[in-house]
Amino acid sequence: MGDMANAACMADGFDKIQKLPDPVPGCPNFRRVPGFKVYCCGQPTIAGFEAALTKVCGDTYPKDGPIIWFNLRQEPDVYVNGEPICARPPNKIGEYAELGDVTRDIAKSNEVEFLKQCEMRKNENGGKLKAVDINKKALEIEVKELKSLSQVIEGVKEKFPGLVHWRVPVCNSAAPLENDFDIIVKTLTGTAINTPVIVNDQVGLSRATTGCVIACLFKELQISASFEGLVETVPGVNAALLKTKYVMNPEKDTLFRGEFEVVKELVATLKEGDKAKNKVDKIIDLNGTPKTGGTGIKQLRENIAESKLSYEIMDDAAQAFLKTKIMDNIQKYYYLIVFSAYIREQAAA
Repeated sequence: MGDMANAACMADGFDKIQKLPDPVPGCPNFRRVPGFKVYCCGQPTIAGFEAALTKVCGDTYPKDGPIIWFNLRQEPDVYVNGEPICARPPNKIGEYAELGDVTRDIAKSNEVEFLKQCEMRKNENGGKLKAVDINKKALEIEVKELKSLSQVIEGVKEKFPGLVHWRVPVCNSAAPLENDFDIIVKTLTGTAINTPVIVNDQVGLSRATTGCVIACLFKELQISASFEGLVETVPGVNAALLKTKYVMNPEKDTLFRGEFEVVKELVATLKEGDKAKNKVDKIIDLNGTPKTGGTGIKQLRENIAESKLSYEIMDDAAQAFLKTKIMDNIQKYYYLIVFSAYIREQAAA
């Protein structure tokens, strides 16, 4: 995605975006992964950034302490009157969109150009910006304030100077690229065990959940490296949860256990592949729905099984789309297992 001149302005927020109880004002679907100082959410408003960071810090973590925030969106954002509006190709309006190979540098460049386009369109329309919602309903917004996401983050840093905000644009369904894993690992390397990590996409669904799984796998590496005599003293880390041996429910259907043929081949090939998969399954469950012990919306492993079960009752066009989505999500699960094996290898080094 790079044609900002012809991009549509789409409001990030929409009716019923909040899918979880106990909302944080202005920060859709904000939640904490049980046992970790890792948080997941949708794209916040300007006020939502402060509300989320205030909740993360609570009464104990210093507001000037380091906080890592990963933005996993491919599309650039501007803020109109404090509300996020993103750029989308006119034919990709909606809650989800795959925008191709978008790097961090492309995302930053697109944001600068999108801000210029919004400023120009507003000036040419009497101070009003034309936009659409995710249902393609036309909007016309009187612009009182217009900022880029980067400008918003600089403003947030005035109250939270330790905030580090990184763009890691990833696809909605497919696995993050190898470079995406590298960026997340390099950003987290050297941080303390109790450094909060926040991950967002537009709504707080698949992309953000995937990023949280990666962050939690890294956090477990940190904790295992300094477990004895330390973990009990670190605020915000549930030692009992980390010590608990994870066992997949043997009564679950093989699809819900993630036992796809390509995954079984991978597990058989990797050194201690069964343990790498087991670790991923534990973390995926904690990032999933309350049914599997999480606080979130998407269960990355069981979502594949649910899609496969739905496949047979759909028409041909829907089947073609769903087949691609299923394959993408299996690839994502596969890559997460490989990353888990790498993390285990590093922990033992």
